[in-house]
Formats: sequence, structure tokens, C-alpha cells
Amino acid sequence: MALVRDLRDELAEGGLRGSFLVRDLRTGVEIGIDPDREYPIASLVKVPLSAATLERIRRGELDGATQLEVAPGGVTTPGPIGLTRFRHPARIAVDDLLYLSTSLSDGVAADVLFDLTPPAEVTRMLAEWGLHGIAVRHLMRDLVDTPAERFEDGEVDLAHALAIGAGTAGQGHRLPQLDVTRANAASARAMLELLQELWRPSKMDPVVAAGVRDLMANNMIRHRLTPDFASDSAKWSSKTGTLLTMRHEAGVVEHADGGVFAVVALTESRVPAVLQPEAEVLMARVARTLRDHLRGG
Repeated sequence: MALVRDLRDELAEGGLRGSFLVRDLRTGVEIGIDPDREYPIASLVKVPLSAATLERIRRGELDGATQLEVAPGGVTTPGPIGLTRFRHPARIAVDDLLYLSTSLSDGVAADVLFDLTPPAEVTRMLAEWGLHGIAVRHLMRDLVDTPAERFEDGEVDLAHALAIGAGTAGQGHRLPQLDVTRANAASARAMLELLQELWRPSKMDPVVAAGVRDLMANNMIRHRLTPDFASDSAKWSSKTGTLLTMRHEAGVVEHADGGVFAVVALTESRVPAVLQPEAEVLMARVARTLRDHLRGG
């Protein structure tokens, strides 16, 4: 398709490679760019984690009101929020850890939830819902143990240059967090199947699905795809993921006219820079162009 070819070329010109998929959840019609290519998914893993935690609460295996003592995050690199920035222990309920982990993308909160439901168990529960292709293998704290944490503030771009140069043609990588055989990983298609189940549950309990949708609707990280999808007549619910060269977002836009579109954008930059607002704008424009094609305008 000429549109897909042109968008792929536009991404390449902007220093990006990506796996995109947009699906009309009413009809099942979809359009994508390399939707089956796997990527490390970084914080997108918090979506299946939240679903697994809410399912265990529904089963009575966990109590959302149970308060857990959380040690300080101990992370000093710029960017992390929530418990990751705390300097003193805190007692927080499981329900509130879900909010911090998913809506604020708090890695420390997510790891407390992973202590309750380990990665392998999250993967097993995904399979129970008929969802395959999302590999949950490690904790969030592993994402803050990369070369980026070892460079001085003014040299972090060197870590990005190392990440760009250390990959292999088969998507292996010297950094385990960027190796799709060792990292938490998925394709755009696998992530979209999860969104489909959350918005149109068939095997997942509807109460669990609604709980995850609410957490995603309250996502506070809104600089990436949100400007192209949220409006007075459209509700955008999503989760972002960011790690070194990776910038991702997966979400659903619900239009006032009844249209509902799931959107997944997984991208990898070849530009060795920490802040890349042009990349954020480009990936959002590509995702919206795909959605507009399905919507007919």
C-alpha cells in the first residue's frame, strides 16, 4: 500500500523505525506498519501487570485495601515520578499502587505489584485470556540498570549511541533490556490484542477490564500521542513506554460519534539524543494518519 510505504519512508527520514497497528474495534478492520516486529516494551508491561493484579483481587487472592510498606526508590536520574522519588518508607494500599504504577508509570510501585504477582505468573494469566506474544520476564528496576545510569548528566547521549550500535540484525542486543529474547517484549499486534480484550472482553472478566481502562484513562503522561488523539469529542486512554532509544504508546480513542480505534506505536530511534520532541511528533502523526485512513478522512 502506497500510504504504508510513504509513512515508513517518513519514519526513516526522521531517524525512526517502528511497529504500528491501528484497528477499528467495531469492525476489526486494521492497518499497520511492520505490526509483527517485536520490540522491548519498557513500561507498557504495566498494563498486563495491572490486569493480572486486578484479576487476583477479583478472585480474592489479593485484597486491594491491603497496605504494604514500600522502601524509598533510590533513583536519582531525572524523570522518574511517584514512589521512585520518595526518600522515606511509605505504606500504600494495593489499589493505590495500581494507580501509581499504571497512571503515573511509577516503576517502584510496579515492582511491589510484581512481588505479589511475578512476571512468569503475569505471562501465564495472559495465556488464560488467550493473549500470546507478550513476554513478561523481568522487573522494572532492571530498566534503571543501563549505561545511561553510569554516565554523567551531560554525557547520557553516549549511552544512546552505544544502544544504537550494539544491536544485531536478529534483534539481539548487548543490553538485555533491549534484547527481545531477554527483555519484556511484544509486537504492536500482541499489544493491540490486549487492548481489544480490555475494550471488548471475551475471556477477561468485564470488571477487571473496566478497571484497567480506568487506569489508562487517567494516564498522566500525555505528551506523546495524546495531542493527536484527545479532544473535546474524543477520549484517549493509553500507556507509554520509554527506554533509551525506545518510545512507545498503546491506547484507545473513543469518539463521540461511536467510533473506537485501538492504536499501538512502538518505535526505535537512530538519533543518539535523550530528548527528541521531533520523534514524538512524528510517531504521533504517523499513528493518526493510519487512524484517519480507517476512519475515512
